[in-house]
Parts: sequence; structure tokens; C-alpha cells
Amino acid sequence: MSLSHPCAAAPLNDGDHDPVREITVDAGGIALSGLLAQPTTPPRALLIALHGGGMRAGYFHGRADPATSLLALAASCGYAALALDRPGYGHSAAQLPTGMGLSDQADRLRAAARAYRLSRSCGAGVFLVGHSMGGKAALRVASGWTDGGLLGVDVSGVGNKWSATAQRVNGRAGRLSHRMHWGPLALYPPGTFRLADALITPVPEEEAREIPDWPKAYPEVARDIRVPVRFTFAEHEQWWCSDPHTVRAMLGRLGSPLARSEHLASAGHNISLGRTARAYHLRVLAFLEECITLADTGAP
Repeated sequence: MSLSHPCAAAPLNDGDHDPVREITVDAGGIALSGLLAQPTTPPRALLIALHGGGMRAGYFHGRADPATSLLALAASCGYAALALDRPGYGHSAAQLPTGMGLSDQADRLRAAARAYRLSRSCGAGVFLVGHSMGGKAALRVASGWTDGGLLGVDVSGVGNKWSATAQRVNGRAGRLSHRMHWGPLALYPPGTFRLADALITPVPEEEAREIPDWPKAYPEVARDIRVPVRFTFAEHEQWWCSDPHTVRAMLGRLGSPLARSEHLASAGHNISLGRTARAYHLRVLAFLEECITLADTGAP
């Protein structure tokens, strides 16, 4: 695919009716692959979604079902929705064989957002969505954002204090780690794990090295975020502490004008692939609507 245009898009499959298309975006000299869904009218905003560790951008498109895909739902509500393969994943993996740390990823992702905004209409601005490691990346992107037009951040599968079990298994693979990522199998529709085979990929070395350090990094990252932020914790989240005291302290570190958390029943860590994906994605879009209103009214 030619990279002469900063954002080049192509159909996933000729002749299909999937509103989501493959795209390549220039991120300061690194080509990031991803998926794009565009509304049929000028977009009201641009949603940028960042996948978790060991996943791909397709995490946010699931079964390509317009009823559950975050990308398709966003487009149906009038938003452009761009899920990027973070640096070290997808197209950029060949250029970055050991990956890239989250701070450097954030620089590249801001560059990708800038390139996209220069080439296409983005309406009211940019709204970041991130899952797990992608949630950490989204928060880092927001903490260093200087271009204006950032509406808010919505993250899931990330907190700031490891659970007791996570402290034992952090950075190691194995059956326990797998169960912690997924939770009870009944939380996912039939065929989910066959579908996931196409999404799962190794976590790049530089990214994996940083996994244990997030609780120490979070306070500085949170302090510099100046837009609304929402955290979602799955009922069966096993990586992060989500008790009221821990969550209040976490939110209190944000420099945001609005910070909130929610708990989603009947969900495991990989929310966007589970039975509650539609409910979660609709809540994400509801928060985006709220952020647009806050930006329009200039409310603190």
C-alpha cells in the first residue's frame, strides 16, 4: 500500500458490506496499520481506539457485527472510529522488532492523530479509547497532548494498583495469566477463542519490560491530563484492585475536570470480546457525547 498519503484506506474485502476498512497512518515516519469506520455524514468527532498487550486493532471490531463492534457502532452514531495497531504491532512490527516503550508509543500515536486530522475531517475533536496496555498508552497520549481538540479518554482493563494475584504472575505467561485475561469462559459468546486466534500476537519486548512499572508511573501521567477521563472495571477483572478506596485515590490523582469510574457486571478483562461488549461500547459512546457537550459549553 502506498504511503504517499498520510492516511491510506482500503476495503477489508471487496464487495462486502462491512463498514470497517483497513488503513495505514503515518506516525512520524513509522507506518501504523489499523481499522477505520466512517459515518455516512461528516463526522461529529474522531474516536481513536488502542488495543491491549498481545492483541491487535481488530479487538475493537470483534466479530465484525455492527451491533457489537465499537467501530461500527461509533460510525452509526456519526463518529469516525480509528483503531490503530500500536507501535510494535501489525504493520510496524517489522520496523520495530522489539517494540517500543509506552512513552515513545505515545509520541508516535500523537503524531498519527495529527496526521489523520490534517487529512480528514474530525468534527469536534479527538476522543481516546484504550484497553489494558492500550489504556495506559491512551492516558500517556492525553498527558502529553498539546495540539488542542482532545475531548476525553475512556479506558478499561487498567487501574493503578495490582491485585495480589497479579503481583505474583506479572510479566509471566501461563495458564493463570490466561485465566486472568479472560475470566470465566461463560462471559464470552461461542467461537470467541477461535476468533481471538487471529487477534493474538506476542507482546513486544520493550513493552513487556514496562508492565510491572505502571503503578509507579501513573501519578505523573495522571497529573498532566486535563480532559475528562472514565475508567471501567469488569466484574471479573483480576489484574487490578477496584475497591472504592483504591479507585477514589486513583481518580484523585488526575488533573482532569471530570473523572469517574464504572463497574460492568458479567464481564471479564477482555470486555470488547465478551457478551457485554455492546453495553460497554454504548457507554463509551455516551461518555463521548458528554465530553462533546462539555467542550461545546466550556463547562469546567
